Amino acid sequence: MQPSAFPQLSTKINDKLPAFLENSTKWESILSNFDVASIEASSESKSPAAITKHTTQQILARDRVALLRDPGTPFLELCGFAGHELEESSPSASLVAGIGVVSGIICMILAHIPSLHGGAWNEFTVLKQNRITTIASENNIPLIALVQSAGVFLPQQFKVFHKGGQIFRDLALRSKNGQPSCAVVFGSSTAGGAYHPALSDCTIFVKDQAQVFLGGPPLVKMATGEIAEAEELGGADMHSTVTGLSDQLAGDELDAIRQAREWVLTTSAARHQESRGDFSIEILEPKYNIEDLLGIVNPDIRLPLDMMEVLVRIVDDSRIMLFKPQFGKGMITAWAHIYGQLTGIIANQNPVILPNESDKATQFIRLCNQGRNPIVFLHNVTGFMVGVNTERAGLIKKGAQLVSAVSTSTVPHISIICGASYGAGNYAMCGRAYGPRFLFSWPTSRCSVMGPEQLGGVMETIARGSAARAKRPVVEEELEISVGKFKDQVRKDSDPYYTSAHLLDDGIIDPRDTRDVLGMCLEVVTIDPVVGNAGFRGLARI
Repeated sequence: MQPSAFPQLSTKINDKLPAFLENSTKWESILSNFDVASIEASSESKSPAAITKHTTQQILARDRVALLRDPGTPFLELCGFAGHELEESSPSASLVAGIGVVSGIICMILAHIPSLHGGAWNEFTVLKQNRITTIASENNIPLIALVQSAGVFLPQQFKVFHKGGQIFRDLALRSKNGQPSCAVVFGSSTAGGAYHPALSDCTIFVKDQAQVFLGGPPLVKMATGEIAEAEELGGADMHSTVTGLSDQLAGDELDAIRQAREWVLTTSAARHQESRGDFSIEILEPKYNIEDLLGIVNPDIRLPLDMMEVLVRIVDDSRIMLFKPQFGKGMITAWAHIYGQLTGIIANQNPVILPNESDKATQFIRLCNQGRNPIVFLHNVTGFMVGVNTERAGLIKKGAQLVSAVSTSTVPHISIICGASYGAGNYAMCGRAYGPRFLFSWPTSRCSVMGPEQLGGVMETIARGSAARAKRPVVEEELEISVGKFKDQVRKDSDPYYTSAHLLDDGIIDPRDTRDVLGMCLEVVTIDPVVGNAGFRGLARI
């Protein structure tokens, strides 16, 4: 297949200008903080003694994942900042998860981190696993779970129990839908941890390590008076010879990982994935260096961001076919290839959405559904424009059309929050509530109902109006302190590390990794044929 015949666009950036160099310098501390946060998030215990104790007999969770994957293949970690710096959680929410290649097959991999509270589930562990399973099921890829968990973290039982039930329902539905799941049990898996292998299509137990029971020896003694050893109650040998819960008995952890790699080859996913793909496509790197993004993008998201300069550094050969380039110029709509995959792109060139931009994006979404093209959304939006002119131009109706198109589009959506993502603009650009297959954030991004200054201004106006109606004086010093605290809280709430900790995205990425992340996501979302909304088959023009 020949390279894209789309026009090759040129850059307007001069990397010798002071502004470019200043931006690059500003990014140094931001990326340094990102690296530090990434290391903290990937920690498997704050206690060296816990790591030492675990590694004397067993392999660490992240090493188990690495051994399972094909050597030299990429791994897209997901929700790596879940629970980050939250007192009620733990690094990575005690769960490593991501998409990797196992025996040549794209799989979802998750691994409990037993060196963190025995792999027990806190609230964010459950939320993360539910999200991970959703991604695996939406994209029809096998799920391999490396299980070693104490089940519910009892001090958080109220927050965990109700949401935790979804884990088991999802596994049952995967089986019903022909989406295979495998559980490799490495150690003690109690209560809820026991149901995970029980509801998996294949189970592999490690001899003399795996222990699976609804209640461990202490609970059994308390409940029934029976005194039983863990191996007798739920050891790997017992489940392999008596209950049949174990399908395969592995001699050690490496043997278990080998068996999991072999299991993948027996699944329908192996046949399905092997039969797809045009490997004759020539993948051309962008004409311009993606490292330039650090000089192009000012970390201050209140300043303009030229999305066209971002695009020419992430799409193949910097070739882009623009749609309606002279109409609604504040919104870029275009087709391009990313790692050979034809993709629709919607990007905010202007941070406010006007009536023409709304109509243009709505039409483009319908066209992508007709053409069965995935859509990538690049966010830098503060919302829909307010004012007499836009209200009289029917922006509410036009905005509703856009939000409706995003909601009812059935082609895969992938969102990257590059700058701001505020208010209804977040909805129109396929924010978390609109179910994108993947959503990632840059470390300088912000996501909230409004920016802190705007929200602070609104709160101040409300406070002054309330005082006037009550005919009481405004104490300026108190109001200033109150509004200041509110702004600080908004800044905290909209910070990407805070939103990512609460699983409002699938991870924070270095801007320079955007092309590679999108390429991997696009490969995953097109494993099954892309299907557009049949309701968009009529004339797309608004």
